[in-house]
Amino acid sequence: MKKKTLALLLAMTMTASLFAGCGSTSTADAGTAAAASTETAEETTEEADEAETEEVDAAEEASDEDYGKLIIFQSKTEIMDQLNRCAEDFQEETGIEVEVWETSGDNYFTDLKTDLSTEAGPTLFSLAPGSESVEMADYLEDVSDLSFIDKVSAGMVDQVNGKNVGIPYTLEGFGLVYNASLADTSTLTSTDALVSFLEQEKADGVNGLGFSQEDYFLIMHVLNTPFAIQDDPDAYLASVLDGSVRMYDNDAFKEFATFMEAVRANCTNPADITYDNNCGDFATGKTAMIHQGNWCYSMFADYDVDFDMGIAALPLCGNNKVAVSVPAAWYINTDASDAEKKSAKKFLEWLYTSETGTNYLMSEFGFVPVVEGMTSDSLDPISASVAEAAANGDTIPWNMANWPAGISSSLAPIVMQFYVSDMTGEELVNQLNDAFVEAAK
Repeated sequence: MKKKTLALLLAMTMTASLFAGCGSTSTADAGTAAAASTETAEETTEEADEAETEEVDAAEEASDEDYGKLIIFQSKTEIMDQLNRCAEDFQEETGIEVEVWETSGDNYFTDLKTDLSTEAGPTLFSLAPGSESVEMADYLEDVSDLSFIDKVSAGMVDQVNGKNVGIPYTLEGFGLVYNASLADTSTLTSTDALVSFLEQEKADGVNGLGFSQEDYFLIMHVLNTPFAIQDDPDAYLASVLDGSVRMYDNDAFKEFATFMEAVRANCTNPADITYDNNCGDFATGKTAMIHQGNWCYSMFADYDVDFDMGIAALPLCGNNKVAVSVPAAWYINTDASDAEKKSAKKFLEWLYTSETGTNYLMSEFGFVPVVEGMTSDSLDPISASVAEAAANGDTIPWNMANWPAGISSSLAPIVMQFYVSDMTGEELVNQLNDAFVEAAK
């Protein structure tokens, strides 16, 4: 545009020079005409430049405002109330519309797969890093462009097919959550010691160890330990899945069978206990220990808990380490529209970097920090125990993250049957073994 103006001015100047030899009057008229033409050309240039600038500004403004509706679907039922409040605050601060879908927990993965396959899925959802995220790889957006991605603790960003796809919720650990006034876990260093404790607690009228009926709390977490304490947990799992080894031939699983028989004989039947009931019985002193994780502390808010608590290892084969890992991560639906994905990334940026968002992570959700510079002065005693175990390296992995996706729905009915029948511990382990082999087909 400026080149055209220059050419026009040059042409006018040449024209004016031609008229210069035709007398003073003609020269003056020509000069006046050239000047007028120059002013008009300059005005045209300025107007065009202003219009171009306005178009760019309008495009940038439209881009800033081009956010789609954000639909969130995630599996952690214990933070649903807090997440709904979080979504409301995010919408108020950003103007982006948010909808949070409810879930019962047990059917979450199945429901998610159905929703995503019908293209009616959420924008932002959770998965367990490992077999679940690998299975759902085709639906996972690359999130490498998030501003805080390089500040996430080493090894905690879930990577699938070479892409950064999952942002970790928190660090979690599970094991024996204990009431220090009812259980001296320093003496519970073997399976035999734990069985004796359960027998004594029953004699004293106390439930020694509580489980609940939900799939993960019923079997997934507790079955992780005999896998995780193997010399090479992943290699051992692979051997179970291909049928080259049987679980009951391993000492850890033999002790697991003994332990499960002791739970059935001396503790409350988990088939009759919900997660809420289990936590409530622990908070009120009716149960000495529960096999749970640091996420359960939020359940004690409605109780007047006046005892010290912590988390200890399930001591199969002398294990003294707590299972610690990233339980779940946020993933963005790659099939969502660009505007919807933009909203999901905006939410993650807000959640992990803003004052309001990080307050929800640390204080409302009770999460252990996973991003550099993010601190918490209010870790509950169970989370503090988990963080200490992680810092000291006193942890075993969540081998269950690599189990066949959705296997919990196959394992839970077997365990439910165990608790209401005379099935032996050996038969229990063998049926669980068969379920693994079948799930791997």
